[in-house]
Amino acid sequence: MSSILDSVDSRTKLVGQNRLELLTFKLKGSQVFAINVFKIQEVQQLPKLNMLPQSDPVVVGVTTVRGHTIPVIDLSKAIGRSPIPQDEHANIIVTEYNRSVQAFLVGAVDRIVNLNWDEVMPPPAASGRQHFLTAITRIDEKLVEIIDVERVLAQVVEFETAISEEVLDRELIDYASNLEVLLVDDSAVAIEQAETTMRQLGLNVIVETDGLKALHRLQFWRDQGIDVNKKLLLVVTDAEMPEMDGYRLTTEIRNDPAFKDLYIILHTSLSGSFNKAMVQKVGCDDFLSKFQPDELAAAVQERIRHHMKQARQ
Repeated sequence: MSSILDSVDSRTKLVGQNRLELLTFKLKGSQVFAINVFKIQEVQQLPKLNMLPQSDPVVVGVTTVRGHTIPVIDLSKAIGRSPIPQDEHANIIVTEYNRSVQAFLVGAVDRIVNLNWDEVMPPPAASGRQHFLTAITRIDEKLVEIIDVERVLAQVVEFETAISEEVLDRELIDYASNLEVLLVDDSAVAIEQAETTMRQLGLNVIVETDGLKALHRLQFWRDQGIDVNKKLLLVVTDAEMPEMDGYRLTTEIRNDPAFKDLYIILHTSLSGSFNKAMVQKVGCDDFLSKFQPDELAAAVQERIRHHMKQARQ
């Protein structure tokens, strides 16, 4: 299965086309789940696990992958379902999120599917497990639930939102109180982290939960005669979102003369050379890993200083 995971070069061909690849799998039962292939390093049949004392209940042990010891999280248990039997039918999906590597214990692994993001919808409000879903789609007429892995990981690792004193420039806060940032993300956990961090800088944060909603908001402002380039200090956008991803959003922004000069930070749990290639291709100004408040604060504060300098000229 690991051999079907494509290289960086081949995956970047999807960038800006509003497309994604999902790995589909089951936990326990017939329901099909999925996560984005971009986050996956490899898939293995369940190896021997070593116990990890005093770990979170959803962590079922640790294993060694390519010389590194990583935790293994029972994904079914983590989203409130019954545990995965650790038998010959079980598999682990090795992933990288926010500069950390971990494995998820799952049941049968199915296949990789290629979709348009406009085929992927936010979970319905009445969904019983909406707390752990970031989106839904249909494949071969079957409902597929896309798991909000960031929320799952937030159970295991407490994400920091406070800015370190040595990074926080308090002299900028009063000035920043007149500035607005557009934050675009579909994960409630990621929104809370980024919004909390930027509000510590004094900024007014406007939130949209997918790229299409963000684009419509920008277009609404444009049609109202608002100079969006002056209204917004910057846009902070996730990469993966239902209906329109952050790469396509960036492409649409760059193609519109009314806001083509907006400063855009791609704020994502993807990392490494893969995202750097994507950033260059679609024209983002910066790339930051999620849940790194000091790095987000440093980048935003640099934009505030730039804004102050321009205002004085």
